[in-house]
Amino acid sequence: MSPRRWHVTRTVLTAANGTTGAGLLLALATRTKIRRGRDGVLIAEGWKLPMPPASCFTVGSVIITRRSAEWLLAEERAALLAHESRHAGQYAVLGPLFWPAYWVACGWSYVATGSFGVRNYFERRAGLRDGGYPEDLPLRPWVERVFRRR
Repeated sequence: MSPRRWHVTRTVLTAANGTTGAGLLLALATRTKIRRGRDGVLIAEGWKLPMPPASCFTVGSVIITRRSAEWLLAEERAALLAHESRHAGQYAVLGPLFWPAYWVACGWSYVATGSFGVRNYFERRAGLRDGGYPEDLPLRPWVERVFRRR
């Protein structure tokens, strides 16, 4: 599928499965300003709540950032924008099931390494380096022992 066609498909799927609507409601409820991004994503700028601690996160096809849309759209952050856009693609495929699946993946990653992202399937598929995560961390010793026993 061509990139343009995928962007349109992703936008339609995240609208149809309700995740973009959830992202827009969250943005509106927290009084962030919504702007158009690239390739069918929307950017909600000015997130002020302390959670999550990341500079941005995605809900459906809405990328929510603490910073401005211009900050996220700057060329030096093209990799971060691509990372968050890949999450929008994950929402297109999983719809609302993304949330529990993502949190299970976060839990596993944290238990295994102490990082929510390093062993998280969704973060790995979105590009750890692009998202600002370390690319690898050792397993915690007790997890290593469990895997060695098998």
